Amino acid sequence: MHNRISDILGARPVARRAGTSIGRSRQERAVRAFRFGSGPRRISLLGGCHADEPVGPRLLRHFAAYLSLLPPEDPLLTDYQWWIIPHINPDGEERNRSWHRDDDVVYSLVRYLSNVIRERPGDDIEFGFPHDEGDNGARAENRAAYDWWQQAEGPFALHVSLHGMGFSAGPWFLIEEAWKDRCEILKERCRKRVRELRYTLHDVERNGEKGFCRLGRGFCTRPDSRYMREYFIDRSDPDTASLFRPSSMETMRSLGGDPLTLVSEMPLFITPGVGKTLGPPDPVTTDWKTLIDGWRVRLMDDGTDEAVVREAIGSGLEPMPVHDQMQFQWTLIAAGVEQLETVGQT
Repeated sequence: MHNRISDILGARPVARRAGTSIGRSRQERAVRAFRFGSGPRRISLLGGCHADEPVGPRLLRHFAAYLSLLPPEDPLLTDYQWWIIPHINPDGEERNRSWHRDDDVVYSLVRYLSNVIRERPGDDIEFGFPHDEGDNGARAENRAAYDWWQQAEGPFALHVSLHGMGFSAGPWFLIEEAWKDRCEILKERCRKRVRELRYTLHDVERNGEKGFCRLGRGFCTRPDSRYMREYFIDRSDPDTASLFRPSSMETMRSLGGDPLTLVSEMPLFITPGVGKTLGPPDPVTTDWKTLIDGWRVRLMDDGTDEAVVREAIGSGLEPMPVHDQMQFQWTLIAAGVEQLETVGQT
């Protein structure tokens, strides 16, 4: 599977209006999904849970197009079922269109800092899924995905939620806690690809905060709504804690079986030096945050684009090519499938 990435990215991505409408957004846009294949192993791929993270949806639109062109006897279709939601939040995607385009090779720091919109807890789709079938209080987009997944005739083997970060030292890969000791092949495949493309793995020590437990350079357990709630309760903020519902990863686990759930975190912009001292706090991360926050304020106040760009270049900040981000996301998906095959997951 790993060697298919050139063909996948070479496929013309499906249009936003392609696929099956599985529900409507708050603003009555269609939430669109695709199903391919007839194999025994069900794989869920999800993008757009955070609408300010556009690269996952871009990869999934390429992948959906690629699968649609395969002959029926291709192993990707005979061995697996692919359940794909390229972008679960079409409203959020539209709100963020002012700073990114479908043909961007890299993203503009100035447009990003000036226009990015991220939804807050309570509106956050990744942590907004129904608690159970009778829970009708979730967002319409979450309910649409939840009801669609319920149509599967059996549990899923793998679920990958494609995410991104504004700034980090490089790729970061999050792993289901129940699988943390069963993913050595996956980790080695990801490490190898990072070395081949000459990047540095992002590294951070958060000591279990919000569910993030470091598993080694570049790898961490994924966040969890229970730990999210505990984080805010410990800070005397029960109102925010109450806003966290199950994540897509937790929802997949609730549907049965022992699915491997994964999260990709690819940076839009590389911040060199982060992770050399893990902390917490990491002093390099703190310095970068101060710089970036200052640039954001200046852009909002007086729009000094050229000065900010010069300072960013001088500081060593670099945009990460979208093509590379998508390669790493595919590496995680393919490595997850390979890991399943190794342990005999069905």
